Amino acid sequence: MNPCQPQKPCFDIRQLDVWYGDNAALRNVNLTIPALNITAFIGPSGCGKTTLLRTLNRMNDLVVSCRRQGQVELFGQDIWGAIDVAELRRRVGMVFQKPNPFPTSLYDNVAFGPRTHGVKTKAELDRIVEGALRDAVLWDEVKDRLHKPALGLSGGQQQRLCIARALAVEPSVLLLDEPTSALDPISTAKIEELLDRLRLRYSIVIVTHNMQQAARLSDQTAFFWQGDMVEAGPTSQLFGQPADRRTQAYVTGQAG
Repeated sequence: MNPCQPQKPCFDIRQLDVWYGDNAALRNVNLTIPALNITAFIGPSGCGKTTLLRTLNRMNDLVVSCRRQGQVELFGQDIWGAIDVAELRRRVGMVFQKPNPFPTSLYDNVAFGPRTHGVKTKAELDRIVEGALRDAVLWDEVKDRLHKPALGLSGGQQQRLCIARALAVEPSVLLLDEPTSALDPISTAKIEELLDRLRLRYSIVIVTHNMQQAARLSDQTAFFWQGDMVEAGPTSQLFGQPADRRTQAYVTGQAG
């Protein structure tokens, strides 16, 4: 797998505005996301955190009413100019709130991306599939059922399969949109343990409504409120000594 490039920030976001039609979803966001750590986006529903996550690999390009202005760089490259969108989405993988395995076998789910990018030989695909499933801490649970339907897995296993599918194309960054919100506590703990391992080789950005999850898992946290990024900084500082009263109210459960 390709590690992030620690000599540069993972993402550098400057004066970013995003609209859906006439509705401003994000206003003047300025944020640096470091490489090789976990950054959490927190805030109430509708505050813009998922919009920002989807902007980072240009998924919002698919929304007809969406427009933006400002700059986002991935390791110093403009994501709207210097990088082809297909290459951007290979380098910046996305895992969604609800597990979404394809209605095919486990093997074909993980092999889909590499095949799309030109890997043809069975030996190479076998190596990639096993490596990605091992990275997702799923191999030992599924190695004897690789050609069984992926939809037969439990919810937590399906989510780890989706992470393995993202890892199979050797990204630098993983974006996760509330990846444990639909899971039970045991499955949630496994996903968190997995992300804690992956932070050594990947930059990870996670949207979460779970304050305890953000506090225990992330290195940096950014708090959003009604389209504004209110503040961002080391997680221990943002939760322990927030600079803004809105942050204080949210992280202590008084608002949101």
